[in-house]
Amino acid sequence: MTLPAAEEVGRPEKSSPKALFRARREWVFFATLWKSHPALTVAWWALVLFQGVLPAVFVVAVGVLVGAVADGAPLRTPLLLIGVVFVLMQVMTPLHAQVGSLLGEHVSDRLHDRLLVAANTPDGVAHLEDRERMDELTAARDFDLGLTGPPLHLSMGIIAGGLVEAVAGLAQAVVLAAYAWWAPLLVGGAWLSTHWLLRESTRWDRNTGEVLDAQRRAEYSYRLAVDSPAAKEIRLFGLASWLTDRFAADRRALIELRWHATRLRQKPMRWTVLVLIVSGGLFFWSLGRDAASGAVGLGQVSTFAYAAVGASALAFGGLNWALSLAADGVASVLRVEQAMSASAAARAVVSGRAPAEGMPAAQIRFRDVTFSYPGMSTPVLDGLDLTVPAGGSLAVVGVNGAGKSTLVKLLCRLYDPVSGTVEVDGTDLRDLDVESWRRRLSAVFQDFVRYELPLRDNVAPLGAAPEQVLEALATAGATDLRDLDTVLSPGYANGTDLSGGQWQRVALARVLCAVNRGAGVVVLDEPTAQLDVRGEAEVFDRVLEATRGCTTVLISHRFSTVRRADRICVVDRGRVIETGSHDELMALQGTYARLFHLQAARFNEEQDGADHADR
Repeated sequence: MTLPAAEEVGRPEKSSPKALFRARREWVFFATLWKSHPALTVAWWALVLFQGVLPAVFVVAVGVLVGAVADGAPLRTPLLLIGVVFVLMQVMTPLHAQVGSLLGEHVSDRLHDRLLVAANTPDGVAHLEDRERMDELTAARDFDLGLTGPPLHLSMGIIAGGLVEAVAGLAQAVVLAAYAWWAPLLVGGAWLSTHWLLRESTRWDRNTGEVLDAQRRAEYSYRLAVDSPAAKEIRLFGLASWLTDRFAADRRALIELRWHATRLRQKPMRWTVLVLIVSGGLFFWSLGRDAASGAVGLGQVSTFAYAAVGASALAFGGLNWALSLAADGVASVLRVEQAMSASAAARAVVSGRAPAEGMPAAQIRFRDVTFSYPGMSTPVLDGLDLTVPAGGSLAVVGVNGAGKSTLVKLLCRLYDPVSGTVEVDGTDLRDLDVESWRRRLSAVFQDFVRYELPLRDNVAPLGAAPEQVLEALATAGATDLRDLDTVLSPGYANGTDLSGGQWQRVALARVLCAVNRGAGVVVLDEPTAQLDVRGEAEVFDRVLEATRGCTTVLISHRFSTVRRADRICVVDRGRVIETGSHDELMALQGTYARLFHLQAARFNEEQDGADHADR
């Protein structure tokens, strides 16, 4: 069984009453409960009904007791009934809370599993960086983090409370039918009307861009404050108070948005009070008149009076704000799932099935490639032409923003060109099976991932023999890291953190391990940025030797590394403006030579300063 399709959530294609009902987010939410854990859902609903009926039974039992006292009848039976009902009311509440908490955890786990699969279904990363989808992803990801409402395992108790109140109010209104047929209609109808009269107070659209921006800012401020990566700078620059104030302001903005969306209107409130006064006045006037005439006994008066007051639960019960927030979260997950599936389907249309084993045998060619990121008007790559010979190394240099890293993303097929083609041995990359092609790739990205996992999983996430892992670490210059079971995070028992340079060596070892397992194309995006000059030269020479025979694409700002590549290309404003060996480009006296001399001059100045300090 599957959850309702995302397009049905709040956007019915048909206008029939059945279609409208099934498209309501509340229906989708309760259907999700059933599909997540049927047994717990049945127990949860049974407890809602049982808890809701108990107050009506208690009211009747109290009336029977009052009548027995007035008539001098035995009190054992009514007292026993009151005691049993009272105990059940006390026991059912924590039991219901536990069942609801377990059910909420099951639903949350299932939705997060589906969200995880959905977010990883498309082949590329464009769906994770598109603004419209980022808003939806934010709502879907954060629905159970307590940022805009209680987590689902707590929301289930609040939702149950509203439903129990509704059942309790309805059951006590039904008790009034024993007094007069019109009594439940008058009293119950008046309390029910409050939902319609005050309907504006429940409007709260948490999926607007403004709300999601406020939510994202609040979450970011919170993460900065409690996570370790930013802790050093926050303390060094004295930003703790600034960050606390920022978080408070962001949360206040979120609360104010909700307040403005849900504030009560004066006119509906006046009508509500008037309806309740009139209906309550008519009922109690009639009950008082009948009590005075002896038409109803003292016990009945007690029962009907308490039941009339208890019927007010209809106003406070029902589909409350917690259900609205939870249902919004479920709907967001389903919409993300549909959007990701549609994106994956669209990619499947242009994704071929040709195997990529052994490629490239001749070359990789960027042919008149133009690319711009979603929402950007200026292209990052603009008619770029570049040939990467197979089995050699090519360095790509250029100023920041020239399009170097974008070129790598296209090569890894994280994006597709807007126009033009990326060809491997003359075959359009889109005609190759994407998984087969990526098995041929290995990369160190500029923002490589630092997995909070054991060292062996950081080097070989898909598994490798210990000897292979240690060999890759040694080639990357990380011979001091040999305990493969050490978790690389100080948050775990016996865990540890690494320096920036050590982490970079681990990332390089990850590439080398993949090469040993068959990768033939190596992408190195600033692979030695956190190493000193001597360590950089040593490690890069080792890496080039270990990847000999592979097609290597290097991006680096350090010309001491770049000059070791077989060929060098200079990218500027999305185009290749120079290409050749180091000596050829230096002889050309163009952009490469100018950048080389600028960096060399700065290095010489730093070296002279260091020598002077030593003297």
